[in-house]
Amino acid sequence: MKDYGTNPPLSYNKYLRVPDLINLQDCLSDPAHHDELLFITIHQTYELWFKQILHEVDAAIVHMNEDRAIRASRALARVVEIEKVLIAQIHILETMTPISFLAFRDELNPASGFQSMQFREIEFSSGLKSKNILHEFQNDEFAQARLRARLDGPTLGEAFYVLLSRRGFDAPADCATLDEEERRKLYGKRTRAILEVLTHFEERFEEFQLAEKMIEHDEYFSLWRSHHVKMVERMVGSKRGTGGSEGVGYLRTTLDKKFFPELWEARTYLDIRHGEAGCPFTGHE
Repeated sequence: MKDYGTNPPLSYNKYLRVPDLINLQDCLSDPAHHDELLFITIHQTYELWFKQILHEVDAAIVHMNEDRAIRASRALARVVEIEKVLIAQIHILETMTPISFLAFRDELNPASGFQSMQFREIEFSSGLKSKNILHEFQNDEFAQARLRARLDGPTLGEAFYVLLSRRGFDAPADCATLDEEERRKLYGKRTRAILEVLTHFEERFEEFQLAEKMIEHDEYFSLWRSHHVKMVERMVGSKRGTGGSEGVGYLRTTLDKKFFPELWEARTYLDIRHGEAGCPFTGHE
């Protein structure tokens, strides 16, 4: 009995490292403002969900590379459900009054949500890559390394079109050396391939289901942007961002960004006569 208690069994607190977790919320306001804890908790929770989204996006890319469309669809279905939670979380922040937020907002300078490394990783891995973003992280070697890896890495769209090509569709992979005319033709071919999937969704159900989960990911990420803009405007109006950005003005410029433009474009040319007359003209021939 002398060794009793020296190797206690695994507990909930130990497994989840709860003591560490609940000590990560360090308020900067002095004395600590009541609502600053909420602000920190929400944003730390975002970062945990972003980590899970990246985990699922990476898995979806691997599954598509292995021609496992159903598994890729399941991974993206989880991403979409997480994004629904992210949208709901925005409105928890709206339980703060604007004057309460202003009581500790200045403590955040010059930090900004614009500097969320994982948010940018999601954008990069979903197809919205921008080298200019790296300048925002020039003093953060950890973030620079991760973002450069994402910049050079595969995207969901690339993996999707490779899968379609493998399954007999004319959906060529992207290439950085293409000129504008070649890129226009590439875009048209991909749009045609998606039209085939949308039209013959019963025969091509695996591809259809995967395409639907991708466009849902695009849609709910965009909805998050939209809700975020309105929340920021409700809190601070047109004030500049804490990191020096234009605030709401900048955020509004992001609302029309799309991860998979061909998936949206194909809807324009979808026609119920498609099955009899062949693929409709897409406007990119």
